[in-house]
Amino acid sequence: MRWRSRSSAPATAVARWPSIGQHGHNVRLFATAEYPGEVAAVAERGEIVSTGELSGAARISYAGHDAGRTVSGADLIMVVGPAYATEDFALAAALHLTPEQAIVVCPTSCLGSFAFRRAAGLSRDDDRYLIGETSTLPYAVRMSGPATIHVFVKLRAGLWVAATPRSGTDRLRTMLGEVYPGIGAAESVLATTLQNGNPVIHPAVTLCNAALIERTGGEFNFYEDGITPAVGRLMQAVDSERMAIAAALGQTIASDPAIGVMQGYMIEQNYDTGYSTAPGFRGIRAQSELDNRYLTEDVGYTMVLFTELARTVGVPTPTMDAVIQITSALLGRDFRREAPRTLAGLGLGDLDAAGLAKL
Repeated sequence: MRWRSRSSAPATAVARWPSIGQHGHNVRLFATAEYPGEVAAVAERGEIVSTGELSGAARISYAGHDAGRTVSGADLIMVVGPAYATEDFALAAALHLTPEQAIVVCPTSCLGSFAFRRAAGLSRDDDRYLIGETSTLPYAVRMSGPATIHVFVKLRAGLWVAATPRSGTDRLRTMLGEVYPGIGAAESVLATTLQNGNPVIHPAVTLCNAALIERTGGEFNFYEDGITPAVGRLMQAVDSERMAIAAALGQTIASDPAIGVMQGYMIEQNYDTGYSTAPGFRGIRAQSELDNRYLTEDVGYTMVLFTELARTVGVPTPTMDAVIQITSALLGRDFRREAPRTLAGLGLGDLDAAGLAKL
């Protein structure tokens, strides 16, 4: 498993057990060759050093670009990275997978387990392979130097896992529970996907602070400085639509502020001061430019998929639709047309609302 900056280049980690090296397991790290810097630093040092809530060093037995060496013989494969990295890793790992292994896309972002299946050449009904996903990352973490990170929060609760097939969810929860005892079993991968709060927070704060990001290069605190009552109202409108989609699909999810308190990020359950005064978000800086995964991933991948799910179940999403349109205008792209993560692309395009609810 890998500690990883949420804003760095795509990379993937593989462990013999669901653990960082501090828990005594053999950890191996892989990234595609397009992203050599971080892996090279870890390989040279032989460990990842952490400060903050999680401090110390975790031994990494291998760090490099050899997917076979990383994946072969691993009990658990953790696919850790943004949504746009999932398919690339699946393609690299596919020839080395065996049915007894467990695979977890962390975090799902948007039905990452099915994105992995599709890219690896596995059908959605192939139950030989246990492939799951988590609702979010288990840490709030940023890189602070070569092979060095700072952990703001290690989640105590508010982290869920689900598997495809569903019968494997308890197995994944037990494996991950060794290191993350607060992890829960979600109803399905729809629940883990829709519990993802990033599309609630990141696009709203980014769009409302677009001029400040461009003018300063992100020289401000994303949460403390970037969230005001008006920004909070936009976040709440997006969150209400997200929860309506989940309800229409028969999934139980919580509001994002409720999850933030549960996870230990926040102490107030509301959409403005709950975030701007949150201990777990304190000191996290804004992105340096608008062309960042806070928009390209959280809107271009996840929010576009959310609105497709909404159309399937007849839920209106005027706020999400507006965010997608404004994001497209600001970045000079058509995210609705690009739509890199769709139900059809995941092999789920033939399912109606009832069929999706059974995933």
